[in-house]
Amino acid sequence: MGDSMSTIINATTTNGVVIQPDNSGSLVLQTNSGTTALTISTAQNATFAGTVTLPTGTIYPLVSGTSVASTSGTSISYTGIPSWVKRITVMYTSLSTNGSSTIQVQLGTSGGLTTSGYLGCSAFSGGSTGGANLTTGLPIASTSAGDARHGHIIITNVTGNIWVSSHANGQSNNNYAQFGGGSITLSGTLTQLAINMANGTDTFDSGSINILYE
Repeated sequence: MGDSMSTIINATTTNGVVIQPDNSGSLVLQTNSGTTALTISTAQNATFAGTVTLPTGTIYPLVSGTSVASTSGTSISYTGIPSWVKRITVMYTSLSTNGSSTIQVQLGTSGGLTTSGYLGCSAFSGGSTGGANLTTGLPIASTSAGDARHGHIIITNVTGNIWVSSHANGQSNNNYAQFGGGSITLSGTLTQLAINMANGTDTFDSGSINILYE
């Protein structure tokens, strides 16, 4: 190699380990086919081409989505979620809508979003208390128009295609806090999600949303 130091390990040859040095200062480990598996840079950063496996399983990265302004529209979607994902965190700040419908997360497969069959509720506490069950999605928050919510919903895989959620957030325009959880059994592997309102018509009018998955 002309620009890095590589170590090609091929246990099937009599040479065993072949080392090709140069002066770049980086280290590249290759398979016997010449495919790079690991690169260690001069800044001491390690980059794996595949996955890292421990006795308890495979280590996957914590991936951040793209922050989306929740200032208009009825739904915000995230697609292309990898099949290995076991936990998703939906984060939001100053999240507000123009109505009183419950904000929810709908999970989906390659066949589309699942819009029914959810179990769960969202409750609130502050100047008064209350709550509501939800069957159209995983609840994020009970709402009033103009309320500014800050918090997250955590969605985790139980087994197979069974997912559960918990959420908590506080409102900066008053003294209310909201909390709750839900569950859904999907018909297949989770690949997407959408944040929208249970009545399907209220719109976002303030804030931003992003996701983390791992």
